[in-house]
Amino acid sequence: MVAAIEYIEKIIATFGQATEANLQTPGRVGNVIELTAELADEVMVTGDLHGHRRNFNLIRKTSALDAHPRRHLILQEVCHGGPTYPQNGGCMSHTLLEDVAGLKVKYPQRVHFILGNHELAELADYPIQKNRQMLNLLFRMGLQQMYGPAADKVRESFFPFLRSCPLAVRMPGGVFISHSVPENCDTQKFDSSIFTRQLDKDEYLERASIFQLVWGRDYRQENAQAFAELVGANVLLNGHEPCPEGFNAPNQLQIIIDCCAEKASYVILPTDRQFSHADILQRIERLV
Repeated sequence: MVAAIEYIEKIIATFGQATEANLQTPGRVGNVIELTAELADEVMVTGDLHGHRRNFNLIRKTSALDAHPRRHLILQEVCHGGPTYPQNGGCMSHTLLEDVAGLKVKYPQRVHFILGNHELAELADYPIQKNRQMLNLLFRMGLQQMYGPAADKVRESFFPFLRSCPLAVRMPGGVFISHSVPENCDTQKFDSSIFTRQLDKDEYLERASIFQLVWGRDYRQENAQAFAELVGANVLLNGHEPCPEGFNAPNQLQIIIDCCAEKASYVILPTDRQFSHADILQRIERLV
């Protein structure tokens, strides 16, 4: 059954409000959220969700934003994965994207959804295949099942929201949180100006700097070191890579957090101190 017109209009309006909230987030400098001790007491960092509704609900419960008014929450990568509609097999993960936008509207200063490669793939219509299935097509089928003739209108409404999402969050003490890290930073120049300047719409469609940032899978120590120096970081917190144990430390600078499986993890970091790579690893907990 197709959603009522009132619900469809509400979803479209929510994406518009979330877009404005992204652009007006306190601490936003260019395309990075600079979280200082003046803005936040602590930050809860989570990983890729890929349609995992249970883990999303656990994140909301664990973050307890109402009970902790100076706690911030970082989310990433909700599109593609999770349950499907029984009628046509379409992907239901669009509902998580809608809920993330709603969470941003509810907590406009404290919820930060950083851009991931699967959201960029929806924005740029860049095809992703997994297990012999086209994830973009399944996502469209999910929207079609839910919204019928209004599917394209709803889809277009979340494009400005995705373009407005920050590329990274920077914490005091040199912790830099982005979806991934570009490859070959130690041997090739990376245009780090994407973090500070206004971005053109076409840049989201090209296989250039934004693409490189969210798609990179180069976990060499040398690459991590070069990128960390480029952004002035001591520790790099990322998602992007599946982690059977919920997190992984591929080198002495990077930590990957994953939330799309049963062993999902998160970390809560106070903003009043500096953390080493080892410190953060010791603070990682499981979603339960």
